[in-house]
Amino acid sequence: MKHVWIVLVTTMLGAETIDCTQIFENRKVELLHEVEKIDEARQSFEALQAATNALFEKQKSALKEKESALAKTKEQIDAKEKQIALMLEENKKLLEQVEAKKNDKLDETYIKMKDAAAAAIVEKLPVHEGAAIMFGLPAKKVSQILAKMNPQIASEITQQLKKGPPFVENNQTKE
Repeated sequence: MKHVWIVLVTTMLGAETIDCTQIFENRKVELLHEVEKIDEARQSFEALQAATNALFEKQKSALKEKESALAKTKEQIDAKEKQIALMLEENKKLLEQVEAKKNDKLDETYIKMKDAAAAAIVEKLPVHEGAAIMFGLPAKKVSQILAKMNPQIASEITQQLKKGPPFVENNQTKE
């Protein structure tokens, strides 16, 4: 009976061993399948990461090119601004020279005129313009012209001359 019992226990243990082995084999197949899925997911992730990195580098390169182009354009704009500023300064100087020449010619014209003719012209001008013309003339010529003018207008021009340039209309203020 002992023997039967041993055979029976061995048979049962053998059967259980077979079942455990089969379970382990099934589990091993499942695990291998899971490992394959994980490996595929890892490969997909690495491919996505590589594509993302390539896109990032491409965008980074494009950004650097745009920044470079922008910096170049800014340099060009700065150079143009400097050039324009120089041209404006040169134009101001030329305008001042032209204005000075114009005033010199105007002064010469009034200096060469007869006092009565100059007085008649200055009387018809607005007071601020008459004062501007008289300001450029020598004091002797100014006195001679004022002497030939209407006293009221001569007085107004004298008041403007006393204030000094720039001569502006009464309703304007000095700049």
